[in-house]
Amino acid sequence: MQKRKFIKEFLRSVSLGAIAPSELSSILFAINGASSDAVAAPDEKKPVGKPRPVDGRSTSSRRGESVIVIGAGIAGLAAANSLVREGYSVTVLESQSSVGGRLQTDRSLGVPFDRGASWIHGPNGNPLTTLASRAGAKTFETDDDNVVVYDLDGRAYSDDRISSAEDLYNDVLDRISDLGDIDDSFLDVFRKNYPGYLNDRLWKYMLSAFLEFNSGGDISKLSSLYFDDDENFSGDDVIITNGYDTIAKFLAKGILIVNNSRVVEVNYSDSEALVTVAGGAAYRASYVVVTVPLGVLKNNIIRFTPGLPLSKVKAVSRMGMGNVNKFLLMWDEVFWDDELQYIGVTPDSRGKFNYFLNVNKFSQSSKSLMTFAFGDYADVTERMSDRLVLDAIMGNLRAIYGNEIHNPRAMLRTSWRSDINSFGAYSFAANGTSSSDFDVMAESVGNRLFFAGEHTSRKYRGTVHGAYLSGVREANKISNL
Repeated sequence: MQKRKFIKEFLRSVSLGAIAPSELSSILFAINGASSDAVAAPDEKKPVGKPRPVDGRSTSSRRGESVIVIGAGIAGLAAANSLVREGYSVTVLESQSSVGGRLQTDRSLGVPFDRGASWIHGPNGNPLTTLASRAGAKTFETDDDNVVVYDLDGRAYSDDRISSAEDLYNDVLDRISDLGDIDDSFLDVFRKNYPGYLNDRLWKYMLSAFLEFNSGGDISKLSSLYFDDDENFSGDDVIITNGYDTIAKFLAKGILIVNNSRVVEVNYSDSEALVTVAGGAAYRASYVVVTVPLGVLKNNIIRFTPGLPLSKVKAVSRMGMGNVNKFLLMWDEVFWDDELQYIGVTPDSRGKFNYFLNVNKFSQSSKSLMTFAFGDYADVTERMSDRLVLDAIMGNLRAIYGNEIHNPRAMLRTSWRSDINSFGAYSFAANGTSSSDFDVMAESVGNRLFFAGEHTSRKYRGTVHGAYLSGVREANKISNL
C-alpha cells in the first residue's frame, strides 16, 4: 500500500496439450459471464478453446492460431480474456491448484485474509475499479490519515510531530534521487548524507512502513535513483473486503485452465512453440504469453530454447524481487481504538511488525488486526516459528496497550519468499537497475514469445493494475500482428 503522502495517490486456447485422464479434474472450464467493453471479462458468446494433442490441428480459432498463457494470475487471466474475445484458442497452464496467482484469499478463520494483494491503489480511472464492480467485489475506502503512531514506551506522537516528520521525510527522499548513482542503494546515499536519522525510531518507521512497504525491497537493495520512478492513479486506496480472489475467479470464467501444470520448458525455435510441463505433457501453440513472477524467472524454473536475449537475461538479474509478509491476528475482544484504521509503532528495527491494519474496521466483528514484515526482515520471519513471531508482534502491541493483553486466539501468516510459485511478493528497482529494465522485460521475442506481469510494467510495477494492464497489452500485441 502506498503510505507516503507525497505519492499518496498511488500504490501498489485451445491448448494444445496432451492431457492425461488424471489431469482432467484439474481443468477449470466455465462458460458463464459476458462482457464486450474495455474491461477484460468473460464472454459467453465466444467459444473457448478445446485441447489438442501435440501432433493435432487447432480448431475454429482466429486464423487457426492458438495461444498458451503460462500462469493464471491477474496478468495471465487478463491476457487470456482479451485473446478469447478476439477469437483465439487459448489455454492457460497454471502450476497451482487454484487461479489468481498472488491473489490468494484464505477464509479459514471466517474472515477473508488476502495473502497477497489487498488494495486497489488509486481507484480513479483504474481498470480494476470497474472490474471489481462487475465481479461483485466489495470495497472499503481507506484513509491514510486515520492513524496513530506510538513510540515503544506507549506514548503517542502528536499530529504535529508526525506531520513535520513526514514533510522532512518527503524532502529527504526528493534529495536522495539527486544525490544517488546507478550502483548506489537508497541506504548507501541515506547513510552518507543523513547519518543522524539512521537510528531514529520514527525514521525507521517511515522508511519501512512507507518506502519498503511500497517498493517491497529493503532500502539496502533499493535503487537510489529509481525507487520512486513510477506512476499512479488518483484517489484514496480501497481494500477488497470479500477477497481479491473474487476478481480472479470472475476473470477465469470462460477460459480453459489446466491446473497443477508447472511449466518447465518453452521451446520457441520452430514455427510453433512447444511448452512442456512437469510430468512430460507437451503443448503447441502459435504464441506463448509468459506471465510468471519475476522470482520464477530469476530462479530459472523455466528453460527457454533458444535462450532468452542477453538484454532480458541481464534485466532479470539486475531487478529486485521484494518481500512483504502479512500476519492476520484474531482475538475474542477488541482492545485497541476501533475508530482507527491504522496503528503505527516506532521500532528498534525496520520492517518489524511496526504497522497494523484494523481489519475490524471493515470486517465487522472479526476482532482482527493485520500486521506486516517488510524488506529483509520479511525474509527473517520465514525462518521463525509461530511462537517467535507472536512474541515479536505482541511485544510491540504490549508496549502500546500494556502487558495485560492476551495473545491472539488464531493467526494466519504468509511466506512469500519460500513460495516456489513466486519466490517473493513483487518486483522493485534494485541498485544497478534502471527503469528501462522494466521495459526490456515487456519486450516480445521473435513475435512468438510474449511477457506480462507487474514486473513488465514500468509505470505501474508492483501493483495488481500494473499486472492486469500488462496482460491486456500483450494480448493487443498478438492481435495486431
